[in-house]
Amino acid sequence: MTVKFGLLGAGRIGKVHARAITGDPAAQLVAVTDALPAAAQALAETYGCAIRTTDEIMDAADIDAVVICTPTDTHADLIERAVRAGKAVFCEKPIDLSIARVQACLNVVAEAKGTLMVGFNRRFDPDFMAVKAAIDAGHVGKVEMVTITSRDPGPPPADYITRSGGIFRDMTIHDFDMARWLLGEEPETVLAAASVLTDPEIGRLGDYDSVNVILRTASGRQAIITNTRRASYGYDQRIEVLGAEGSVAAENMREANIEIANAKGFTRPPLLNFFMTRYVAAYANEIASFIAAVTEGAPTPTTGEDGLRALALAEAALKSVAEGHVVNVSDVLG
Repeated sequence: MTVKFGLLGAGRIGKVHARAITGDPAAQLVAVTDALPAAAQALAETYGCAIRTTDEIMDAADIDAVVICTPTDTHADLIERAVRAGKAVFCEKPIDLSIARVQACLNVVAEAKGTLMVGFNRRFDPDFMAVKAAIDAGHVGKVEMVTITSRDPGPPPADYITRSGGIFRDMTIHDFDMARWLLGEEPETVLAAASVLTDPEIGRLGDYDSVNVILRTASGRQAIITNTRRASYGYDQRIEVLGAEGSVAAENMREANIEIANAKGFTRPPLLNFFMTRYVAAYANEIASFIAAVTEGAPTPTTGEDGLRALALAEAALKSVAEGHVVNVSDVLG
C-alpha cells in the first residue's frame, strides 16, 4: 500500500517533511497548500505535487493522510477536521498552547477513532534510539539520571517567537518528550529557571532564551534539561543517561567524524548547523513509522497523549519560573 499525503504548510518544517515523504517508497506526496502561494508553488515544483486548498485536501478521495505544518494556533482545528474526514494525521508539536484545548481535541480524535501522531522527531534519531535500546537491554542498569543538552545556534525571528508559545512550549517541549521516554517514568514535579541572556528583544516579546529544568519522578529519578537560543559553535545536541550499573551517551554530530592533530593542536570539523541537517535521518524514520502505523492499523509511536504530557511539563516549567518553586505536574493537568 502506498500512503498518499496532503501537506498543510510549505514553510521550513513543511519542506523537511516533504523531503521525508518523497524519499519513502511507501509514500506519495499528492498535494500541498500554504497561506503564501509562492511557498506552495516552490514546493510543488520541487516535488512534483499539486497545489490545492485546505478544503480540497480534506475532501480529497485520493489523499489518505495529512501532515500538519501550519502555525500552532491552527493545529487542533485541522486535526479535528482531518480525523472527521477519515484522514490519518501527522501533526507537528504542539497540538495547541492550551492544555484544555488539547484535551478537547484528543476527545474528538478518540470519538472519530482517528489516527494521530505528534511530531517528536528526536525519538527517531538513530543515536538516540541506540541510547534507548541500551537502556532497554539493561546495559546501564536502572535509570537514575538523564541529562539533556539542547542549544540552538541562534534565535528564531521575532514574529515566530510571538506565535510559538515561548521557549518551553516550542523548544524545550522536545526535551520534555525525550526525558519522559528515557526516564521510563512520568515526571511528577518540575523546577525551572529562565533568563534573557542572548537578546533583549526576546525578553521584550515576553519570552526567555536561556533555561534550565529539573524533572523528578515519584521514585526519585531525575532529568536535567539545559536550553539556550544561542550556541556560537553550532547546534549542540547531547544526551547522557546514568544508570545504577553504568552510563550511555549520545554525542554531537559533526560535518565529518574526524579529528586533525598537528603542531597547532587537535581540531575537529564544526557541528551540523541546525535541525534540518542534524535530524535528516530522524525525520525520515519518523515518517516511515507513521506510514507503518497507517498501513498496519497499529498505534502510532508518538501519540496525542505524548503531546499532552509534554505540554503539561512546559506549563509546569512556566509556572515554576513565575512562582519560584517546584510545581506538581498534576496541578497543571487538572
